[in-house]
Amino acid sequence: MAKYFAAIVIGSSETEMRIYEFNSKKEMKEIDCVTTRIMLGVDAYSDHRLDQESVKSLCEVLRSFKQIMEGYQVTDYKVCATSAFREIESSLITRDYIEKQTGMKIQIISNSEQRFLDYKSIASESASFEEIIRKGTAIIDMGGSSMQISVFDNDKLITTQNIRMGKVTSREKYLDEAQNPAHYEKIITELMEHEMNGFARLYQKERQIINMIVADPDLLTMLKKQGEETGSGQLQDVFMISRKEFMDFYQEFITLSMADIGERFSVTTDEASLVIQSMIFCKCLLTNLGAENLWLMDVSICDGLAYNYGISNKLIVEKHHFEDDILAASRRIAKRYKSNAAHIRNMEYLCLEIFDRMKKIHGMKKRDRLLMQIAAILHNCGKYISLVNVSDCAYNIIMATEIIGLSHEERRIIANVIRYNTAPFEYYEEMASREPIGREEYLLIAKMTAILRLANALDRSHKQKFRSAQIAVKDDKLVITVTSGDDLTLERLTVQERAPFFEEVFNISPQIRQKKKLEGGK
Repeated sequence: MAKYFAAIVIGSSETEMRIYEFNSKKEMKEIDCVTTRIMLGVDAYSDHRLDQESVKSLCEVLRSFKQIMEGYQVTDYKVCATSAFREIESSLITRDYIEKQTGMKIQIISNSEQRFLDYKSIASESASFEEIIRKGTAIIDMGGSSMQISVFDNDKLITTQNIRMGKVTSREKYLDEAQNPAHYEKIITELMEHEMNGFARLYQKERQIINMIVADPDLLTMLKKQGEETGSGQLQDVFMISRKEFMDFYQEFITLSMADIGERFSVTTDEASLVIQSMIFCKCLLTNLGAENLWLMDVSICDGLAYNYGISNKLIVEKHHFEDDILAASRRIAKRYKSNAAHIRNMEYLCLEIFDRMKKIHGMKKRDRLLMQIAAILHNCGKYISLVNVSDCAYNIIMATEIIGLSHEERRIIANVIRYNTAPFEYYEEMASREPIGREEYLLIAKMTAILRLANALDRSHKQKFRSAQIAVKDDKLVITVTSGDDLTLERLTVQERAPFFEEVFNISPQIRQKKKLEGGK
């Protein structure tokens, strides 16, 4: 029997609902899409508030969406708000009012969550995705207040960075100040060139970008119409235009007025102004990244929300291992801060082994295991700044670095686990007095800190004195049996030092047992 799910995204320029059907063949199919343009970003970015009319309009739209959902007999839904809600100072109050008026729960997602959902939307909807990212590829997510650039090579996520230039904010800040369209183009181009020079120097370096993927429905519609005349091709579900074809069209397009654009491509004035932004951004990105091809897809964050729902409820089969991308991004951060690669690999192994063998005791979930692994990868990054004040430096680095796919709360958990790996652990009242940590979050921090401290103790010398360990819970002990011909006195002493906190958290005692290597053994 088919199951129906609705995904709703409250964006900076439009609010959209897409309804999906999940069938018995484990397939996900979009069956309806309703979009209403509400320019929330204009007030949110300039005044950091939403006016009454905008809030009223949004409530009316959400109520109408609810009626449509009832007609389709939707069983589950999710409503997410993006950058406009992140920017307003009274976001919690405004969200509460809208929820009371509509009866619909709203989640305000962080930038890294939003970009990861966009990325999931592209990967899950496009059968061509795996083929495209085999070569150097940049995925560009153009938002209302910023854009995200994610670079892939050989199927691996190399880096993802946020640039504070968006379609709505750029238009509102510079369009009225420009003398004419050509002057406006020059201003935006200069700003983009400055940002892209920094990106290329720090993150792209000598890596060649062949493909650039952009998810922008308005731009896709326009270029598809143009492509019908030029004969631009498609690869299955993706529209492609070469850089030369794009640049040729751009020279013609940039001379058109908004009225001309609206008439020629059947778009409103608001849509035309945003398409102009997308065109200028694409021109600058293609030029600075050196990409040969521009791929455009009609995808939405809604697709990512539906994909997440389908995977979590086992309604579809996972097409791409997205957790690997989060881990790849974390490893790039560790490399940037000169972490000891061999020690990091050993820490990952030990933390996950301890985590897995203690499942019945700690009660943490699969997602928590991922956070534990990231904490192991990044636990040494603070030493890049200071060998004395490692804990605070590590905390500040992680809180200032967006990790694609992690929420702000998850990043805070990881940052605190790494902080308390070396700093004295604080109890709930003291920790919560400094930052907004709930009790469940605090318990996760305590459990992960205890595991990280123990794993670090087992490689205190950073010499990886054993390659593997047999870990088992026996009675009231966590027995760690290792085979090594090295002197483990330092590791034993450090485990004894860390044991009281581990015992306090889990009520079991860690114990090392050493098996000596046979002569000539590995």
